[in-house]
Parts: sequence; structure tokens; C-alpha cells
Amino acid sequence: MPYELWYWPGIPGRGEFVRLSLEAGGIDYIDQAFENPDALMDDIKKRVPEPFAPPYLVAGDLVIAQVANILLYLGDEHGLGSKDKAGRYLAHQVELTITDMVAEAHDTHHPVEMMSYYEDQKPEAKRRAADFRANRIPKYMGWFERVLGRSSGDWLTGKTWCYADLSLFQLIDGLRYAFPKRMKALEGDGPKLVALHDRVAKLPELQDYLGSDRRQSYGDGIFRHYPELDAA
Repeated sequence: MPYELWYWPGIPGRGEFVRLSLEAGGIDYIDQAFENPDALMDDIKKRVPEPFAPPYLVAGDLVIAQVANILLYLGDEHGLGSKDKAGRYLAHQVELTITDMVAEAHDTHHPVEMMSYYEDQKPEAKRRAADFRANRIPKYMGWFERVLGRSSGDWLTGKTWCYADLSLFQLIDGLRYAFPKRMKALEGDGPKLVALHDRVAKLPELQDYLGSDRRQSYGDGIFRHYPELDAA
């Protein structure tokens, strides 16, 4: 039976990190954001254990939530991670760090209240985004660059890609959309990270997906572009 991936309809969001691995791995799944766009809240309350929030993956009797947890499962079940213990935990560590950065990127436009509109917290968002641009993006990118520099191959865990490589691609792609000026200024300091992004974009396994309407456009969601929050 195919997996079921449940996420909010109409936005790439955190669900996109899971989609990329499912697509690149050639794994059969039903994207419920497309199939059942209004059914998420009804479904989530029926699941045991109940996920705190989407995305979550239904795998037979298993209900697996949290992006890093889902990808650890897919890595083990479908060979999308390293076969050695050190590589397995490195990929998971990188994925958890990506999760942290994604949360910080989201909070640049919702720094005070999750359920309030951006327009209701613009002064605070401007201050939060300035710190994110000046301090947090360089810190995260510098660490990712060093990890790649210590790899024995072109990918995070060696000579073949793993799910965390795909997630780094999505992270850089989203940051370029949200903070184009800042990313353009910083990418010269992360050549290995930029090269990894470009390699993922050219993976034969992803070409059909990246060129399809299943690859949703940015807009609302985690990565949002507000010109007043961006600067070099």
C-alpha cells in the first residue's frame, strides 16, 4: 500500500522536505494535500498516536510525525540514508539542525504571535529578521559548509546523496525566495553548500517532480518574501 502524506494544502511548507525524499526515492505515496485538501483536521484527530501537527506519514499501522522523524524512517526503510552508524546519525543531526533553522526563518515574519497576521507584528518582525540575516543565517550556513567540507565525497555522508542533502536543497531554495538580497551576499562564503544545492537540482530522480505542478510555489507558509525584511 502507498504511504499517505498529510499536510496543509496549497503551500510547500514543511511537507516539502518529505515530498522531496519520497519523490527522489521513487516511493509510492498519496499526497493528501492534493487528494483531500479539506480533510486534514478531521483525519489528524482520528490517528493513534495523534500527531501534534502535520506533516505526518501514515505507513500501514504506523503514524509518524515530525519531519526529521519521518525522514529517519524513510532513510532506514528505503535506503535514503547512510548505511553506517556514523553517517546515519550525522544525517539525522543535520536534519534536526535544518528543522531549527526553518523554525527561525518562520519566526522572522511571526515573531510574537503565531495566530496573528504579519501586519499586526511588523515592527517586531523587522527587528527579528535583521538579527536572522546578520547573525543566524551566517552561523547556520557556516556550520553546514564545514560539515560538507569534512565529508569524504560530494554529499553529506559520502559519495551518494541522502535525505538530508535533499533537505539542504529545500532550505537554500526557500531562503533564496525569502531573503534574496541577503543570500546573494552570503553565498560566496558557502561554495560547497551552493554546489550541493545545484547537484540536487540536477538529480535525474527529481527532474519530473521539480518540473511538475506537484512542486508547489512559495507564498504563504514558512518561507515568505517581504521586501522590508530583506537586505544585503
